[in-house]
Amino acid sequence: MADPRGFIKYGRRDKTIQPVQDRLHHHDEHYNYPSEEEVKTQAARCMDCGVPFCMSGCPLGNLIPEWNDLVYRGQWQQALKALHATNNFPEFTGRVCPAPCETSCVLGINEPPVNIKLHEVSIIDKAFEEGWIVPQPPVRRSGKTVAIIGGGPAGLACAQQLNRAGHQVTVYEKADRAGGLLMYGIPHYKLRKEKVQRRIDLLIEEGVNFHFNCEVGHDTPFAKIKKAHDAVVIATGAEEPRDLPVSGRDLDGIHFAMEFLPQQNRANWGDSDVAALHPKHQPINAKGKRVIVIGGGDTGSDCIGTSIRQGATSVINFELLGQPPLDRLESNPWPQWSRILRISSSMEEMQVMGGDVHYEIMTTRFIGSGRKVTGLETVKVDWSSGRPEKVAGSEKIWKCDLVLLAMGFLGPRPALIEQCGCVTDPRSNIKTDQKTRMSSVDGVFAAGDSRRGQSLVVWAISEGREVARCVDEYLTGAPSLLPKVRLETFVY
Repeated sequence: MADPRGFIKYGRRDKTIQPVQDRLHHHDEHYNYPSEEEVKTQAARCMDCGVPFCMSGCPLGNLIPEWNDLVYRGQWQQALKALHATNNFPEFTGRVCPAPCETSCVLGINEPPVNIKLHEVSIIDKAFEEGWIVPQPPVRRSGKTVAIIGGGPAGLACAQQLNRAGHQVTVYEKADRAGGLLMYGIPHYKLRKEKVQRRIDLLIEEGVNFHFNCEVGHDTPFAKIKKAHDAVVIATGAEEPRDLPVSGRDLDGIHFAMEFLPQQNRANWGDSDVAALHPKHQPINAKGKRVIVIGGGDTGSDCIGTSIRQGATSVINFELLGQPPLDRLESNPWPQWSRILRISSSMEEMQVMGGDVHYEIMTTRFIGSGRKVTGLETVKVDWSSGRPEKVAGSEKIWKCDLVLLAMGFLGPRPALIEQCGCVTDPRSNIKTDQKTRMSSVDGVFAAGDSRRGQSLVVWAISEGREVARCVDEYLTGAPSLLPKVRLETFVY
C-alpha cells in the first residue's frame, strides 16, 4: 500500500483546464497537468483495497492498485509494465475514457475517488518522454495471415496483439489514416492526433501492414479479403448513424455529426481537402451560423465544442431524455457507473456563450427557405409513462442555420455485413459465439462496436485484445499465450 493514511491526509487534486475564453482560440489539448510530485501524492490516496472494485469497473481489468503504488514510489518503468499488461493504448484512454474505474473506487463511496485517470496518462506520457516506448516486433513468424477490417481502437489493439503472437497482420482502413474515431471523430482539443499517429507508426515498425483508402464491401470485395487470409476480424465500428426522418430532413444545412467532425480534424492536420471523407464531398463549417446540435452524448458535446471554435454565433443542444440527477439514485448504487449529470468542457463553453442543453425535447419538423434550413419545430415530451409522450401546447420554433445530428449509431455498414454473410443480432450488430468471438461464418470474427454496439474506447481496446486471443487459438489449434481480458458481471 502506498501510504496507509494517504486517503485521509490528501484531498483529490486533478489536472486543471484553461479558462473558456483562452481555450476557444485554439484546437490544442486544453488541460494543464500537475507536476510529477503532485501526481505521486495523488497516488498515495489509493487504499490498495482487498477487493479492488476499480479493476472490476474497468473493461480492461487494469491493474490499478499496482500501478498506483508504483507511481507513489517513483518506480515509473515498472508502472508502465503494469499499465501495458492490460492496455495497449493508455495515452488514449487516459484522455478520452470517462473512467468507470473511478466511479467504482471504494474511496468514492464517501469521498472523492482516487484520480486513476490522471495516474494512467502521467505514466504513459512520461514513458514517451523518456523514450521507453519502442517497437516490439515478434521474434518469429507463424506463417499465418490475418485481415483486420477497420483501423479504429478495436482493430489496432487486435492487430498489435496478433502481430506480437507472430501472425502477419494486415489492417484494411477505408479512410486515408488509421485511428477511426480517435483520428476523425474525437476533436484535437481532447486528443491530439499526433499521439494517435505515433502509435500507428509504432505498429508499422513492429510489422503490421496497413492498406488505406480501402473500403471492404464497397471498392474491395469481402470475398477477396477472406480468400487471401487465414482469418478475418471485422472491427469497423457502428458506423450507421441514427437519422431523424421528419418533414424537411432533406434541406441543406442538416448533417450527421460524423460528416462534420472529421473536417475540422483534417483542417487541423493541414489537409487541403477537408471534405475528402464526406459522401458528397461537401464542406461544412459553423462560422457565423446559429447551430443546433441534436443529441446529448459525447458526440454531441464534440459537435458543440467544434462549432464554437469555428465561430458559430450561437449553439444550443437538444436531448430527448430528461436531465440526469446531481447525485446517485437508490436504483443506481455504488459500484455501478454513476448515471449523474456531467458537464463536459464543451457544454461549459456553450453555457458561457449563452447556450444551454434543453432536456425532454423532440424535434418534429425542419423549416426551410430556398432549400436551406432556417429553423425547426420541437415539442416537449413527458417520460412519466416510460415512453416519450408529447406535451400538448408545448410546440416551439427555433431559428438555425446548421443542424448537427448526434443521436448515436445503429450498427456496422450493411453492405459489408451482406457480403460477408454474418448473422446479426436484433440490434444489427454482428452476432458471435461468446467464447470464440467467431461469427456464423467460419474464420470470420468481430470485435468492438461492430459486435457490441456503440460504446467506449476502453471497451473497443478490451474487445480487440480478447478477439486477438480467440483468433490466435483458432489459427494455432492450441491455448493462446495472449492474456485473457478479465471482466466482471456488473461492468456496464
